[in-house]
Amino acid sequence: MSKAGNFIQQLLKPFKSENKEGNKEEELEKKIPALDQKRFSFETLTSATKHFHPAHKLGEGGFGPVYKGKLDDGTMIAVKKLSRSSGQGKKEFVNEAKLLAQLQHRNVVNLLGFCAHGAEKLLVYEYVTHGSLDKHLFSLLRSTNLEAETIFGTNEKGKFGRRDVLDWKRRYDIIVGVARGLLYLHEDSHSAITHRDIKASNILLDDKWVPKIADFGMARLFLENQTHVKTRAVGTNGYVAPEYVMHGHLSPKADVYSFGVVVLELISGQKKSTSVSLNAQNLVEWAYELYRKNKSLEVMDPTLTSSAIPDQVAVCVQIGLLCTQSNPQHRPTMQRVVVMLSKKPGTLEEPRRPGSGYPGCRYRRSPKFNVSSSSIESIIITQNAGLRLKL
Repeated sequence: MSKAGNFIQQLLKPFKSENKEGNKEEELEKKIPALDQKRFSFETLTSATKHFHPAHKLGEGGFGPVYKGKLDDGTMIAVKKLSRSSGQGKKEFVNEAKLLAQLQHRNVVNLLGFCAHGAEKLLVYEYVTHGSLDKHLFSLLRSTNLEAETIFGTNEKGKFGRRDVLDWKRRYDIIVGVARGLLYLHEDSHSAITHRDIKASNILLDDKWVPKIADFGMARLFLENQTHVKTRAVGTNGYVAPEYVMHGHLSPKADVYSFGVVVLELISGQKKSTSVSLNAQNLVEWAYELYRKNKSLEVMDPTLTSSAIPDQVAVCVQIGLLCTQSNPQHRPTMQRVVVMLSKKPGTLEEPRRPGSGYPGCRYRRSPKFNVSSSSIESIIITQNAGLRLKL
């Protein structure tokens, strides 16, 4: 077995006895190739991050801190360091390593390699210059500080976190890029993968503003001909599909739902939980009410007035609503979404009212969820069914 393959085996070993998913998980593991990316020495990464200096810390991921680094050849990298105390983080760390090892796409973050040094386990990624989408999309227009620095990127002071850098062309290109990335995961990669946590903070933007899907810690691999699974729901509140929240029914259509929420966020510049109308409790309902009144363009972020192409905006609003249909059977596949993005208004099917068409569903903003942490960045929400959701 190669050193890379041995690395994966060592990561998997502590968890084999804890497997609660049964034989299907074992079958999936057999389908996962060894990690063939470059092996970095611990000394190289220590030097690149200035001994993991706090000034180089970009953030805290689900399984430990993330650092910015610079290799001797000038290559900028992002280093995820597994925290020894993170139980759930270890599983997500292994999951991300296994899945990203076999993925290669323009719109998926690139895993450059790894390091296994005693108890130290690290993953090395390309450094994505402009950081995560949410820090630009939901920031103040005149942000002049570095508080928005994100897990995978930064910018010069005064240029980070400005929503006005995202004109309509960039937002539309981000929508198209994420759609293509998800299509690759669902249908074109070696194995069908459902991400399970598509949201603005997990979409990174490179120096040319090309979007890259990141954070595969909760992603799920599907067996050949497997259309859905029953599993404990994980994800981020507001982005998780109703059938997954209520019944643990997971399929690629769960990613489609999350994508639809992101599309509406990109168009409006508003967060998923935004309530700007007495008749709507969240962004999806508000967008539908405007669409129903033939006022789709009123969903648009005011900063887009001078750059927007009205027909494209209208189509994207309709696509966002179709993707967030409560019944997964009424949602398009990502392949269909990519095709729809080239269509004109009036040529797509009509979306239904949010919450209709799915038995027992009126998906609102979590009135039954109980918050178990006061930290807004790491809140874990639990429900009687055992859901694990993040705000």
